[in-house]
Amino acid sequence: MVIDNFTAIIFLTQVTPIINNMNQVRAKKYLGQHFLKDMGIAGRIADSLILDGKTSVLEIGPGMGVLTQFLLQNPLIDLTAVELDKESVEYLHQHYPQLNVIEADFLKLDLKTIFPDKFCVIGNFPYNISSQIFFKMLDNKDSIPCLAGMIQKEVAERIAAPAGSKTYGILSVLMQAYYKIEYLFTVHEHVFDPPPKVKSAVIRFTRNEVSKIDCDEQLFKAVVKTSFNQRRKTLRNSLKPLVEAGHPMYADPIFDLRPERLDVAAFIDLTKRVEAALASK
Repeated sequence: MVIDNFTAIIFLTQVTPIINNMNQVRAKKYLGQHFLKDMGIAGRIADSLILDGKTSVLEIGPGMGVLTQFLLQNPLIDLTAVELDKESVEYLHQHYPQLNVIEADFLKLDLKTIFPDKFCVIGNFPYNISSQIFFKMLDNKDSIPCLAGMIQKEVAERIAAPAGSKTYGILSVLMQAYYKIEYLFTVHEHVFDPPPKVKSAVIRFTRNEVSKIDCDEQLFKAVVKTSFNQRRKTLRNSLKPLVEAGHPMYADPIFDLRPERLDVAAFIDLTKRVEAALASK
């Protein structure tokens, strides 16, 4: 059970394992499919969502429902799944007829049409689109109070990294501006079929109390992305595409720093400086 301003109650009993059916859907490399076969880990992922009463939940890429079966057991969850693989969709219809399955590409979905109110997100996310999933999540941040899922370990560490870390980067700043990030646990390769070449990790995002950051949000994204596009350079050099060299703004010592040294608050302050510089042209 997870308790943190919300209460989640997950009923994980009387779940029928589907390991014996693992050969019924062929893992497709181009979709980044690696089917989880460890029921204990699937249960832990399902139990990682923080829910506030009865909640709409979207599962991304359920595959053959290893995680789905646990989610369906939770009376607090109104589950919808989105799956691009036609073979997996057919499998889900056959084995989980009560499940609402949308056959589509998650990245192309209009989430506000499907979920007019708030909803949570969960999944064993394909490695090749995990960053795109999180950017789409940011676009819908006011509707998504919690996301929990499994991604490549390296990406999870990068997102959760604090300022000053070598792995701290664009997603770290943008996600930490709006969410509390928790690296929950590591998952090893042997629990997948086929096993990936890298370790995985389960990560949780919980919406913080920031409804709007204290600067222009679109410019904030541009400043963060431009700063890290040349992360080995100082901010004085990396921000030249936004504010031309020689501008008085660059006299401040902050521009002697590299971007990984700045936390979210410092990037907000930096955005204000860039905005003032652009307005002075």
